[in-house]
Amino acid sequence: MITIVGGQLSFRFPEVHRFAECGIEFQRTLRIPDDERTYPLPPGLGRFPLRHLDDFADRLPGESVRRGGVIMPIHQAEAPWIKFEGRWGSPYPCAIKIATGKVCAISGEPWQEGLTRDPQNYVVVPGQPWLDGYCVAKGTIRQFVAMPLGDGHTVEEQLTGQGFHGGLQTAVYPMRSEVYKELDLVEPGWVCREEVVAYAREMGLAPGGRMSQEVYEDEFGLDAWDQDHSSRCFVTMANSQQWMAIAGERPPTGPPTARDYAKAGLPWFLYYDRDREALAGTERLSGLSSLAETVRGGEVTTADQEGTERGKP
Repeated sequence: MITIVGGQLSFRFPEVHRFAECGIEFQRTLRIPDDERTYPLPPGLGRFPLRHLDDFADRLPGESVRRGGVIMPIHQAEAPWIKFEGRWGSPYPCAIKIATGKVCAISGEPWQEGLTRDPQNYVVVPGQPWLDGYCVAKGTIRQFVAMPLGDGHTVEEQLTGQGFHGGLQTAVYPMRSEVYKELDLVEPGWVCREEVVAYAREMGLAPGGRMSQEVYEDEFGLDAWDQDHSSRCFVTMANSQQWMAIAGERPPTGPPTARDYAKAGLPWFLYYDRDREALAGTERLSGLSSLAETVRGGEVTTADQEGTERGKP
């Protein structure tokens, strides 16, 4: 059973155990630079709003309606991270698979039913408090970054050569009830993360900057998980324009600004504004010669080509 409770996805398995439940929350954060340096966790900016996709079935492509799930708006200037939560004080253990474009964010393998251990294609809750990106090395992830399908940037396109699915996929498997009863589980002391409070191409997730983050091995083993009972949810992402076309309203959240990035000590880049549509320009003006061309006859390197940052302190 999957519901939206308090702004997060709630997965419940009453047929397994009355405490078998976990929550998955999609949090907003800043994008870290993609410069091969390894950065610490950026601050949280609050939850992404979630809506049932069925509420907008008349405004979505047939494939999106068929797969169902939920939809959330995301701005080009922000990135998502996934927060895992248990229930009832002492959380009921669950194995959680996370994929983007049906490519596993933990193993990099194509989506398949069930759990695998070699390579491990899931995280274990409690134990794994959050996931910010793709597990690329021990202790290192590459941040989830939203990009439109079709340009070849997403993990799905890089690994499969196709941009068909997009979005983000989750599947939850509760611990077998008999295993749970044998364990004396205590809630782990998780560290709280700081919180600062017409349909176009679909969005997928691409690998961004490098971040220090551990993705932990399963200490229980495959036999601990009830693979006969699972729940799966597809999360469709929409940029600002798509959200307005689908929901008929502006996104409930505003995009982070250059000032927000400066406050966090992170650089702001021009392409963070790309979820807004730019004018195409006119043929009459496009034929003009630049000042350098008319005065010196030389070439000019634009600010975009130099990667000039805007709003950097």
